[in-house]
Amino acid sequence: MTPQLDVVSVIVSDMAASLAFYRRLGLVFPAGAETEGHAEAVLAGGLRLALDTEATIASFTPGWQPPAGPGRSSLAFRCADPAEVDQLYAELVDAGHHGELAPWDAFWGQRYACLADPDGHGIDLYAPLPGV
Repeated sequence: MTPQLDVVSVIVSDMAASLAFYRRLGLVFPAGAETEGHAEAVLAGGLRLALDTEATIASFTPGWQPPAGPGRSSLAFRCADPAEVDQLYAELVDAGHHGELAPWDAFWGQRYACLADPDGHGIDLYAPLPGV
């Protein structure tokens, strides 16, 4: 069998805050996951996004320490249209999340915006521009 990407995992410092953020983006996590050390949402096509607390990672990785500074990866969420990019960005920023770059019409033909989740992981929102 050829290995297939099945899970993307994000290490979080506050499970409840991270669940609230990702649920605003439409991901469905089990009820009560706020008190767990691991939670998963099934994405389109069967891929899963896993959230693991720092304590969970430390429990099986002796000497592990959370990295300092923002993450080195990002997740990009395709939106239905440019208006949804604007709406989601505003909703997340209004909820207290850090907006990196407000929505703009990118030269590559997409409405694009960049935020950070509660742990500094990059979150991009995008949608094709009309006629592109």
